[in-house]
Amino acid sequence: MKRVLFSMVLLLVASFTFAQEKNVKEAKSIANGVNPDFAKAEELINQALTNPETKDNAETWDVAGLIQRKRSEKEMENAYLRKPYDTLQVYNSALNMCKFYFKCDELAQIPNEKGKIKNKYRKSNSATILAERGNLINGGIQFFNLASQKEGDAANEDNKKALDFFATYIDIAINPMFEKENLLQTDTVLPQIAYYASLAAAKMEDYPSILKYAPYAQDDKEVGKYAMEFISTALKAEGDTVKWIASLKEGIQKYPEHSFFFGHLIDYYSNNNKYDEAMQFADDMLAKDPNNTFYLYVKGYLYHNMKDYDKAIEFYKKTIAADPEYAEAYSNLGLIYCLQAQDFSEKATTDINDPKYKEDQATLKTFYEKAKPYYEKARELKPDQKDLWLQGLYRVYYNLNMGPEFEEID
Repeated sequence: MKRVLFSMVLLLVASFTFAQEKNVKEAKSIANGVNPDFAKAEELINQALTNPETKDNAETWDVAGLIQRKRSEKEMENAYLRKPYDTLQVYNSALNMCKFYFKCDELAQIPNEKGKIKNKYRKSNSATILAERGNLINGGIQFFNLASQKEGDAANEDNKKALDFFATYIDIAINPMFEKENLLQTDTVLPQIAYYASLAAAKMEDYPSILKYAPYAQDDKEVGKYAMEFISTALKAEGDTVKWIASLKEGIQKYPEHSFFFGHLIDYYSNNNKYDEAMQFADDMLAKDPNNTFYLYVKGYLYHNMKDYDKAIEFYKKTIAADPEYAEAYSNLGLIYCLQAQDFSEKATTDINDPKYKEDQATLKTFYEKAKPYYEKARELKPDQKDLWLQGLYRVYYNLNMGPEFEEID
C-alpha cells in the first residue's frame, strides 16, 4: 500500500513539474506570436517564476525576459506606424527584461553535474540588454522629473522608481555578463547616471544606495565633488565617524576648491575641541594655497572659537583683503568687536562717580564703533541674509544711541 501511495506522490510531482514547464513553453509561444496576448504570457510565466519546480531554471527567466523584450518591440512598432503607444511601458519593459536576464545568466552559470558551465543565453541576452540601456536612462529621468513635481510619499515613490532605473543601468556595468565590454572604463555617461542615482537616493535618505552608487561618480570632473558630498553625508548619517572623517579628507585632497569637505572637517575638529588638529590642517591647506579666501576665513574662525580675538581679527581682515565681498568675514569681525565690548563691560566700573567711569564708557563705545562699519558692510553685501547683520546692528545702534538707525532696525 505504501509503495502505491509513494508512486502516486511521484506522479503528482511529475505532473506539477510538467504543468509549469508547459506554462513556460506556452508563454514563449504567445510572446513570439503575430498578435501576442502579453497579459496571458505574463500570467503564465509569473506562475513559473515562483513555482519551486521551475523558478531555478535559467530557461524560465530567459522567457520572462523575452516577453518584456517583445512587449517593448510591439510598442516601438506602434510608434513607427504612428499608432498610439505606451512610452512608459517601453521603459518598464526594459527594466524588467534586464532583471530577468540577470537572473537567467546567474542560473545558467551554475556548473552542471560534470562541473561544466554551458551558458547558451549570455551572448544574445547581453546584446539585447546593451541595446536597451538607453531606455533605462529615459525611464529614470521620467520618474526623477515626476518626483520633483511632488512632495512627501508621492515624491519618494517616484524617486524610488528613478533610482531603480539608474541603479540597473550601473548594475549592468558591473555584471559579469559584460566583463569584456569593460563598461566602467568605456561608458562616459555612467558617472552622470551614478550621480543621479545617488541624488534620488539622497532625497529618500537611502544611505546604503548612496554608498553603493555614488563611488562610481566621484572621479567625474563635473559631478564628482557632489557625489563625494553624498558619500560623506551618508557615512555621517550612519554613525561611522572614522569613515566620515576619512571621506572628508579624501574630498579635500581630490577637490580642494570645494569648501564642503574642508568646512565640515574644521567644524568637526572645532566642535570636539580639537583645535590643534584643526589649526594644523588649516595651515597645511594655506601652505598649498596661501591666498585662498575660504582657508583664511576658516583660520580666523578657529581663532574666533578659541577666543584669540586679535588673531581672529587678523585673519578675517586677510580674508576681506583677498575677497572684499566676503560678507561672512565682515559679519564675524563685527561680532568679535561686540564680544570684546561684552568682555570689557564685565570688567568696567559701573559707578558713575568713579573717575574711571567716563574712560571705560569711551573705551566700550570704541568697540561698537569698530563693529558698526563691518555689520553695515555685511548688510550691504547680503541684505536678505539677516542672520549676518540684524542682531549685530540692533546691538550696535542701541549702544551708540543712534536713534533713527535703531528705530529702523527695531
